[in-house]
Amino acid sequence: MTETETIAYDVVVLGAGPVGENVADRTRAAGLSTAVVESELVGGECSYWACMPSKALLRPVIAQADARRLPGLAAAVQGPLDTAAVLARRDYFTSNWKDDGQVGWIEGIGADLYRGHGRLAGPRTVTVGDKTLTARHAVVVSTGTRALLPDLPGLDQVKPWTSREATSAKEAPGRLVVVGGGVVAAEMATAWQALGSRVTLLVRGKGLLNRMEPFAGELIAEALAEAGVDVRTGVSVDSVTRENGTVVVAIGGGERIEADEILFATGRAPRTDDIGLDTVGLAPGSWLEVDDSLRVTGNDWLYAVGDVNHRALLTHQGKYQARIAGAAIAARASGTPLLETDPWGAHAATADHAAVPQVVFTDPEAAAVGLSLAEAERAGRRVRAVDYDLANVSGAGLYGDGYRGRARMVVDVEREILLGVTFVGPGVGELIHSATVAVAGEVPISRLWHAVPAYPTVSEVWLRLLETYRDS
Repeated sequence: MTETETIAYDVVVLGAGPVGENVADRTRAAGLSTAVVESELVGGECSYWACMPSKALLRPVIAQADARRLPGLAAAVQGPLDTAAVLARRDYFTSNWKDDGQVGWIEGIGADLYRGHGRLAGPRTVTVGDKTLTARHAVVVSTGTRALLPDLPGLDQVKPWTSREATSAKEAPGRLVVVGGGVVAAEMATAWQALGSRVTLLVRGKGLLNRMEPFAGELIAEALAEAGVDVRTGVSVDSVTRENGTVVVAIGGGERIEADEILFATGRAPRTDDIGLDTVGLAPGSWLEVDDSLRVTGNDWLYAVGDVNHRALLTHQGKYQARIAGAAIAARASGTPLLETDPWGAHAATADHAAVPQVVFTDPEAAAVGLSLAEAERAGRRVRAVDYDLANVSGAGLYGDGYRGRARMVVDVEREILLGVTFVGPGVGELIHSATVAVAGEVPISRLWHAVPAYPTVSEVWLRLLETYRDS
């Protein structure tokens, strides 16, 4: 029987994705000894199967679409993309699925890395292989999420794609069925259609991106159809089989769709089913409820940061939470009340989740922050939606011929501040931080009037939205 070695740390972090890395960085900077446990590649989902590879695939697609809107350039970019070159660049941005650089970074901040599957083994205790790690101050769960597949008989024999296969595939399938209506479905349909696949997009609901303003999904679905994607809404998948290498999808009405691969982009589940939650009185496989310092409800030592707390399944938001958790752990370890730290720490020890930005990197892009109109109304707020056609902004016309887009701000009419902003159109991802500042800062509309946008930029839409609000 192998003898177990016990090693004590101030903090133990389960998961070495961007979120876990950021927690470790903050706790090490505060002088706390920190161990990081990772069962796969250091750098996590974002680095190898999500943010980085997906955006590397999409960037040439968007650049070509933008170029095709410009006379004098359009004729030069009408041919197909060089798929092999796009995939090679994607491989570069994933470091060819090697994590040497990320491992070096962990070592460089002075944290200890343990390879293997980490599990809680009671309060403040984590086992990994033949090691037992104890935590004087905190254990942080940042294990992320995995793809959630539907309960269809025989699906495992089909070997469907999830987001991982969709972002790491070595060639474009001739025919690809994408099941889902969210961000992954929309982005991967965009990418693989442009890279040479014939894509069929099957959406159970009425449209795409149902968590955003309705016009976002409508404009993207319209553009996907124009690009050649067969977009079908209100469709459910009855069964999937693979016959002689061909995927056969049965949908309502007895129709059969054949494809070379099928991608299910139908949701995410927390990777908490096998990390020992039962040893600390929590349900395996559950999302972990946290307070605004990211501490799990009912504990004074367990934190859950990033996707596992289900607040916002976004890398940038998880990294923000990691900074919060790191500040809170450090303050509590030193016995300092959270609101009596330095000015940065005071604001950084509790998380604000009212202004969460997101960009969907399709053509056109969709970008949103804060509440949609429907969400604000459900919350009982007195609001007004102010809309503007982005094509009427001079900067949009210069951006490209035939520019199509729309902007909306959701105004709290009692306080005259913005609760949410949504942009849809080419290049609008770069507008969203200005909206995030306005929403997070609760900047009064009367003050936004003096934030004059440069002319001629697409940002001039801010002036047009404010004028529309004033004049209506």
